[in-house]
Amino acid sequence: MKLFLTGASGLLGRPIYERFLNEPDWTVCGISFNRTSPGLTKLNLLDKDSVTNLLNTVCPDVIVHCAAERFPDKVESDPQAAYDLNVGVSAHLADIANHLNVPLLYISTDYVFNGDESPYKETDEPSPINEYGRLKLLGEKAVLAANQNNIILRIPVLYGPVESLEESAITYLLIGLKKCQKNNELFKVSHYELRNPASVHDIAHIVFHLVAKKIGSSNNISGIYHWCGNETYTKYDMVAKMAKIFDMSMNQVVPVNGQGGVKRPFNTLLDVSRINQLGIGTHTNFEDGIKSVLASWVVK
Repeated sequence: MKLFLTGASGLLGRPIYERFLNEPDWTVCGISFNRTSPGLTKLNLLDKDSVTNLLNTVCPDVIVHCAAERFPDKVESDPQAAYDLNVGVSAHLADIANHLNVPLLYISTDYVFNGDESPYKETDEPSPINEYGRLKLLGEKAVLAANQNNIILRIPVLYGPVESLEESAITYLLIGLKKCQKNNELFKVSHYELRNPASVHDIAHIVFHLVAKKIGSSNNISGIYHWCGNETYTKYDMVAKMAKIFDMSMNQVVPVNGQGGVKRPFNTLLDVSRINQLGIGTHTNFEDGIKSVLASWVVK
């Protein structure tokens, strides 16, 4: 079996790449652009001809599309570039997948909801409140318009092994926590929005099994699926967990009850029963997961 994986050098793409690569029945064509490490193929996904030619050459059994502009502030600052990647590329990949008669799994987000009426089921009407959520929803629609048997996997904020702390909105919090230990300056962090973070390894596990079931039972696996962690935290709560794990002080950490910058949904808790009914759901305890991820960064 062959997997064509976009965003293979990213936070989520890396563990998905490794998960499939460790399976003897799978080969992986991992695509990246800015961080093309050995084993990956450099490709500009905005170059439609090059994408089409490579896919026709590889002839994959499935496409998993992780590549996206996933930082809301960057989307707001350059919405056209975000549209081209999050919507245009997704639509093009879905069209090629149709031509090749292979399924596409599209990674989406809990930000397609406004956060006022959680938990959200797959059948609930999306109502994004920022450009990132709106564009990811347009990407979903393009993927399903091409073929209703494609798969959408909506996921929450992620954490996992990072190449820099800035790579995840969760690991990024350690920068402020470390700084306020040394400089005696205040670290103001949101204690407003509620999140259910997930480990990238958990998502990679779910993606693998969705794909395996899709190929095994074809159209029984299709449409929209939800997954998120089963622990609910604000960013302040996450910082408190980090401080406890690594024996750091919270004296200079100030909870902020309100929003600044790009508007974000309040509570994006997802109903994950559809994944659980398939028997493929998995959750890494946040304290254990974040300790493993950040241990090497605390001493740097």
